[in-house]
Amino acid sequence: MEYVSLGKDLKVSKVGMGAMQASGKDSGFSTIDDDIIDAVRESRAAGVNLIDTAEEYGHGYSESLVGKALMESGRDNFVVATKVYGQHLRYDELQKACAASLQRLGIDQIDLYQIHWPDPWEQIPLKYTFKALEKLYDDGKIRAIGVSNFAVRDLEEARSLLSHADIVSNQVRYNLVQREIEEEVLPYCKKNGIMILAWSPIASGALSGKYGEDSPPADHRKTYAALFRRENLREIEKVNRVLKEIAEKRGKTVPQVALNWLMSSPSEIVVPIPGAKNGAQSRENAGAAGWQLSSTELDSLNKAAQQVTLNYFP
Repeated sequence: MEYVSLGKDLKVSKVGMGAMQASGKDSGFSTIDDDIIDAVRESRAAGVNLIDTAEEYGHGYSESLVGKALMESGRDNFVVATKVYGQHLRYDELQKACAASLQRLGIDQIDLYQIHWPDPWEQIPLKYTFKALEKLYDDGKIRAIGVSNFAVRDLEEARSLLSHADIVSNQVRYNLVQREIEEEVLPYCKKNGIMILAWSPIASGALSGKYGEDSPPADHRKTYAALFRRENLREIEKVNRVLKEIAEKRGKTVPQVALNWLMSSPSEIVVPIPGAKNGAQSRENAGAAGWQLSSTELDSLNKAAQQVTLNYFP
């Protein structure tokens, strides 16, 4: 496994593990707790050390389950990232939220503490939020400050409110067919040394090679995710055909090729954090690292992606 720097003091694997699937059955996920713990175990065995969760995932269930997995696999073997809910960004609330996350995770320090997103309904001024985050940083409760789903204007305001710490990462949606961040966010983060943690790196499974126009997923995705409308699956197949061709030649899986495309980004700051609901998926995700797509393969994927037109409207 290869590793890259996150901020000044952290080294993370070039592919991480997202733990939203650990949210519990009450959150609509069909995962089994023991399988999640096995996913963490297999991630460690494969050299994956970045694990990302959030207090919102299952209302703390994911953090608690990750905490159990950390007890077994060894807390010191992981860079633990979690996120504070958008409604908990007032100064005192954020202090309490961090304490609760620490307790659920069973650790003394969060390696990367991220704002999940600023809640548009609460309208909490960021000056209070980042004062609270810097307090947690100074007190040693967190090692680094990150954000999620921040546009450039949000990043600039947030960074101006920190007196001696800085933002080290921005967790945003990024994959072969959803590349909106390339216009502003990616160049800004590259220029300022802010890592991109790519959530939905295989487009919620649309880039897994498993689904097509006549074979949509059987779960909730087919009704809530615009990507899985027939017209969009037809468009995404243009990319999946190329992914499949490369996967067959390389002896890889389609998701591994899609993940490697992110790691091969010219910006060199992108770390995908695909979800894993069992050990087999953890091993597959880890297998996306340790090799690199050729320039010809990258060109083929980019050309195919340019031909995709997605429709998000009914």
